[in-house]
Amino acid sequence: MKELEYILGASNVKYNEPMSKHTSFKVGGNADIFITVDSQEKLLKVLEFVKNNKFARINQTWQKVDTYNKNKEDESGQSMPITIVGNGTNLLVKDGGIRGLVIKYIANDYSIVDSKNTNIEEKKSQTRNSSLNQDKNEDESYYVTVSSGMTNALLAKILLDNSLSGFEFAGGIPGTIGGAIYMNAGAYGLEMKDIVVSTKYLDLGNYTTKMAINNENAYEFATENKNIYEIKTIANNEHKFEYRKSIFQNINTVILETTLKLQKGNKEEIKAKMQEYAEKRKATQPLDKPSAGSTFKRGTDFITAKLIDESDLKGYSIGGAQVSEKHAGFIINTGNATAKDIINLINYVKEKVYEKFGKTIEEEVRIIGKD
Repeated sequence: MKELEYILGASNVKYNEPMSKHTSFKVGGNADIFITVDSQEKLLKVLEFVKNNKFARINQTWQKVDTYNKNKEDESGQSMPITIVGNGTNLLVKDGGIRGLVIKYIANDYSIVDSKNTNIEEKKSQTRNSSLNQDKNEDESYYVTVSSGMTNALLAKILLDNSLSGFEFAGGIPGTIGGAIYMNAGAYGLEMKDIVVSTKYLDLGNYTTKMAINNENAYEFATENKNIYEIKTIANNEHKFEYRKSIFQNINTVILETTLKLQKGNKEEIKAKMQEYAEKRKATQPLDKPSAGSTFKRGTDFITAKLIDESDLKGYSIGGAQVSEKHAGFIINTGNATAKDIINLINYVKEKVYEKFGKTIEEEVRIIGKD
């Protein structure tokens, strides 16, 4: 679509793009249109274009149209569906692919300020300033505002360089900050809710930018919220974090950036803790096979992987999908799995665990697309 190519550059717009290239499971059908967006400015331009025009899917191709004929079977609607994805590490795309526009948001700007709101470091457009003064008070809090497209691994490295502690648990979680906020990702007894101050997001329901505040933190930035289409009503919402869940799973939204509250720490101790967590992951998880990380949510009163193991399901396969022999909580792609194989295995595991223990387990992986 020429308008999108003009906004983003032709290389960032792909048609009938296999989603298997963009998910850690390495499965999934084609996205009608797949775009990569590296800034809030470009994202808003794309969304404005989609919002202000009518589209029809004709012969598997989306076209901008002036009118819409509901009687034509190939035309699927006046507005183009939008799907937001991150790094695809907690995502399972069905074999039928995704209709409409898929947006991969990769903006990764960041800034660091101290409790006096003094800017310590800022990164824009691949530039980088000096790291934190090592003489700063170790009891002082620092506030890191980071675009949602940054990977957890890159942020962990930046924080290590700046001797900031509190994010070590999340550094090895695959994916982006936006995905970690969306899922309230956690490990080793900590979750994102424990360090989040606020999150800026775009509500696709009414195209306003809003700020969700985590009320467990007293510190709040004075943030200017601007509506991108001149609608003046701005709402503040609590994050409403739950275990492995956030408010963003209940609304149609694009997470733009988040602010984390961290502490000054000892660089060598931070590095050692990150290495310890990395070694634990390597020893206990099937990192050598395509997966979406932990497939199932932990139960409120049980450990899901333990129930799967005790149901003798380790190594059980359907097609190319297998319950990992290394960690029962992981379903892996042994090399030739389809999304249907994985979904069938997920359902089989849930059924067998319920039969044996009377416990209902839920998948943690996000499943989208057409059958």
